[in-house]
Amino acid sequence: MRKLLFTLLAFCALPLTASAAETLTVYTYESFTAEWGPGPKVKQAFEKECQCTLNWVAVTDGVAMLNRLKLEGSGTQADVVLGLDTNLTAEAKATGLFAPHGQDAAKLTLPIAWTDDTFLPYDYAHFAVIYDTEKIPEAKAYKSLKDLVEGAPEDKIILEDPRTSTPGLGFLLWVKAVYGDKASDAWAKLKPRILTTTPGWSEAYGLFTKGEAPMVLSYTTSPAYHIIAEKTERYQAMKFAEGHYLQVEVAGIIAGSPEKALAQKFLSFMEGPGFQDAIPENNWMFPAGKTSAPLPKTFDELVKPDKTFLFTPEEVASNRRAWIDEWLNAMSK
Repeated sequence: MRKLLFTLLAFCALPLTASAAETLTVYTYESFTAEWGPGPKVKQAFEKECQCTLNWVAVTDGVAMLNRLKLEGSGTQADVVLGLDTNLTAEAKATGLFAPHGQDAAKLTLPIAWTDDTFLPYDYAHFAVIYDTEKIPEAKAYKSLKDLVEGAPEDKIILEDPRTSTPGLGFLLWVKAVYGDKASDAWAKLKPRILTTTPGWSEAYGLFTKGEAPMVLSYTTSPAYHIIAEKTERYQAMKFAEGHYLQVEVAGIIAGSPEKALAQKFLSFMEGPGFQDAIPENNWMFPAGKTSAPLPKTFDELVKPDKTFLFTPEEVASNRRAWIDEWLNAMSK
């Protein structure tokens, strides 16, 4: 009996060991957690530092992630959400699900000033149309968004859905920023040349690299992957005369999280080398925080937009539904 009692007491004491009980659940997008993405390296580095378990939950893309959070509400299992962007932050705040990030953002390296006390950036890049130089010679690459919209019918492009994807939403906002009230006409002209519209970036880029179309909506940083990892300059970004739309990706803490202290620790870790070192050559974006070494030289040779477009989070929140409806109407005709 004494042996049984000792065994029961020892078993009951197990949950009191701090590290065994701590698990941080982070919602993010699929390409982040892919074996070639930054997720595996970030998980290994953070778990070593925190003596805890980092549990990734991956969804298709950033807009789909926000949609899931709205459905789950206060019952969400997420402690941290990583992979929204500034086009979604106002709408995300309106859910009431997020707490202040509690971090010092003064040391961030961004092309814009950062004052948001709820969401914290971890990387950024401009959107760009990436093209296959074996199908569209460099001399015939489009020089403007207008040229793309009115381009050759055989030059098909793969886009992402703005209802589920942050790149898809970014392209919609890019078209709106350039064309304004004429955006519907631009979509109508571009429509015959859209091969397909995918739920997220991973599907779109996968189809592109399989040769399904000569162009895809991605980032100015995407060619760095092919140059560094594949040793090829076959895939390049088009530089548009009007300018390019900027994406800043962010993370936020769920207010109702039982692991809020661990979530704060993760966001602090996110701005340091343990996280940021995995961004340039795994997420193929510019890091927003501190890295342990300078960026690869290839990043200095990428397309640098002459002008940056970026609607405020509030402008996007107020107009997103109407602008998506405008896109849907143009696509359905």
